[in-house]
Amino acid sequence: MDRLLTRLKALADETRLKIIVVLLNYDLCVGALARHLEISEAAVSQQLQILRKAGLVKGEKRSYWTHYRVEKETFKQILADLKELPNRQISPEFICQQGLAGEKSLSCRKKCFDRIEGLDDGNRGDSK
Repeated sequence: MDRLLTRLKALADETRLKIIVVLLNYDLCVGALARHLEISEAAVSQQLQILRKAGLVKGEKRSYWTHYRVEKETFKQILADLKELPNRQISPEFICQQGLAGEKSLSCRKKCFDRIEGLDDGNRGDSK
């Protein structure tokens, strides 16, 4: 789930999404992407770093420049992960017993959110 979330966050930016669209058609270097998108090379490099860390693009050294391309298999995996979401079973410990009994108090919701966040995020301490 963390991998999918990282990839979706990387795609949730207009500039990064534009980079992906361009790279789906052409393998380009930072300079060519910057000219096409009309932004600085530094901005393109920062966006590419995020896309690389998410596994969405890959760079290949060609002479002096690095040309980037989309990792199409990663996009296939994202689609497969998204298709699988409706089939995921929720663990019984996530079911709110008080909520099932008709209680809809704020304390009930807070307890449930704290429990879910603690299990999903390793007790990061920023419960709602």
